[in-house]
Amino acid sequence: MWTVWRPDSVAVLEDERARKSLARYFDVMEDKKTAKFILAKRLPAHFDKEDSDKELWRLHEKLTEEYASFEKKTDLKQETLENKETPNQSFLDLKIELARRILTNCHFCNRRCGADRSKNKLGYCKCGIEVLVSSMFQHMGEEPELVPSGTIFTMGCTMRCLHCQNWTISQWFENGEVYTPQQLATAAEHLRNSGCRNINLVGGEPTPWLALWLETFKHVNVNVPVVWNSNSYYSEETAKLLAGFVDVYLLDFKYGNNDCAKRISDAPDYWEACTRNHLYGKKYGELLIRVLVLPEHLDCCTRPILEWIAKNLGTNTRTNIMFQYRPEWRAYEIPELKRRLMKEEMAKAVKLAKETGLTNFIT
Repeated sequence: MWTVWRPDSVAVLEDERARKSLARYFDVMEDKKTAKFILAKRLPAHFDKEDSDKELWRLHEKLTEEYASFEKKTDLKQETLENKETPNQSFLDLKIELARRILTNCHFCNRRCGADRSKNKLGYCKCGIEVLVSSMFQHMGEEPELVPSGTIFTMGCTMRCLHCQNWTISQWFENGEVYTPQQLATAAEHLRNSGCRNINLVGGEPTPWLALWLETFKHVNVNVPVVWNSNSYYSEETAKLLAGFVDVYLLDFKYGNNDCAKRISDAPDYWEACTRNHLYGKKYGELLIRVLVLPEHLDCCTRPILEWIAKNLGTNTRTNIMFQYRPEWRAYEIPELKRRLMKEEMAKAVKLAKETGLTNFIT
């Protein structure tokens, strides 16, 4: 029995467009299929911790292909986990080892600052070696297919969005509480058992904590979809590690060009990182895209974003065109961001979505 309080989160269960674009997510949510992290724990990986990075990445590439075949067979009931022994080393273990190595010269995000976080050195995101959590709870304010969502908000972020609505979390105005992977696993299981449809990794930004998240789900023993709720500004190595771990890529598509991304969020080369990671998400999981419409940014950002989605990801891509913008934190430093959206801007965003041919967008 789901703990559901919003009528649209009930209605979405019968929404054909939502179910088609997020078909596997719904099946995992309803325990008809197995979450990717569980499958990754059952796929053998034979490696030595003395192996070079190059050797481990080569093995990871090979196992990513094997994983896709394994997932397909289990989805079709051609293979069952009951008939497959739990390996001493798994695909998930390989991901954990690679992520731990990245910590020594951190490049989880596209900024690639190189801080040695294994020694608790802090880089741009100010994240160290111990994961710090702001809060965790049943979230009723997410997209209807996610609600109730088991959100875990971690501290820190890889960007500096001057209008950030979670700025006390992303920019460390809170202290956060230290959690071990085992404690996070217990919390995730509790959220699922209390009626949450998924575990939603959010912040701030989950990217700096990927090594800890991979280790956390090694200890999770309930079937639950993993939602990667991200700003999309992560490295290609991170994108590869997410493949075979994340069920739903809940990705922001913030800007339609690099100038706006740099000026507002201090995110150079955002367009290249964001488009690459959306393509990875489509290939290795299911996408739910968030497009926050900003005042006076419809032509420079909203239009090219929606056109790119329709052309490269498909017109049936589940897209949330968001009108929730409000001036927060340091938004006053950007002249056009000092105000909320006007009704005309909202109407234009909907018109743009229709003109691009998008058929599966919500507002």
